Amino acid sequence: MYNLPVKVSQLGELGLIQLITEVVNSSGMGGVLQQEVRVGLGDDAAAWNIEGLFQLGTSDILIQDVHFTLDTITWEELGWKALAVNISDIAAMGGVPKYALISIGLPPDTEVDSVMELYRGMGSLAKEFNLAIVGGDVVKAPLVIISPSVLGTARSGILTRSSALPEDLIAVTGFLGSSAAGLRMLRAGLEFDKETASYLREAHLRPYPRVSEGQILAQSGVLAAIDVSDGLIADLSKMCQASGVGAKIWLNRVPIHPLVKSAFHEGSLRLALSGGEDYELLFTAKRSIMEHLSFMSSPITVIGEVVADKPGEVTLLDEEGRVVEWEGGGWEHFNEP
Repeated sequence: MYNLPVKVSQLGELGLIQLITEVVNSSGMGGVLQQEVRVGLGDDAAAWNIEGLFQLGTSDILIQDVHFTLDTITWEELGWKALAVNISDIAAMGGVPKYALISIGLPPDTEVDSVMELYRGMGSLAKEFNLAIVGGDVVKAPLVIISPSVLGTARSGILTRSSALPEDLIAVTGFLGSSAAGLRMLRAGLEFDKETASYLREAHLRPYPRVSEGQILAQSGVLAAIDVSDGLIADLSKMCQASGVGAKIWLNRVPIHPLVKSAFHEGSLRLALSGGEDYELLFTAKRSIMEHLSFMSSPITVIGEVVADKPGEVTLLDEEGRVVEWEGGGWEHFNEP
């Protein structure tokens, strides 16, 4: 395939996923069952159809010193977040989470009380969504590894990254940049007033998946969605690439929480565009559909529009409609240092 050995750091996360997808698709893995698959590699979750009901499956892994450090997060918060990021993938497909398998790797000197707190955190979030933790695995590891797999269902169709259409409006739930602001506070030891510090910590360590919102979107005729895990620009670019379209974003419309603006001033926009881990839903819809989504419990903000040209590209515009040059996209594994 390559004349010289290529490292994954040179290929990048998205390039590696594309190659894996090509290998899987070309090998005929799954045989007849592959015909039941509606969405495979490359979306927030896989989807397959059994007797008229979409089954959803996803798995996101959290690794110590890559996704978290034990000096900035409690074990209870770690359990909540590890499960939340997986439930968010189900939400981004418009589905309902049903079951979870939890596999963990632990150093031998890990305290048992810590493990109990980890599962209490997962259990408290599972209770919020009537989700059953039904199995998993526990192994010895040099550091803490948590790998939940979540299964869910969807009845009214599913949301995908590849369904955005030209002239669709682009919108997001909630606020962007809050989680990245919380991470910056924790890593740099920044001090804020009690209200701000509490909000930022909660935003980063205890995200709340937009499950009900995803179902409302699917039931309302929305077709395209993704959860904001790697940053607005990065995740919107993924959607545009999958859909073969481009996008333009009006910077003055990007929703940023007042506490984040007050704490980080001009830097808050970079956190919102490139920070990631907000786990809000980014979606596109026809104007007629978008006008009837105001009843959702989470605020919705229209921030841009899908365009037919420049597939895969996201153009940023200021209040006057002028193009704003921007360096930096979002989180991507395997980036060269």
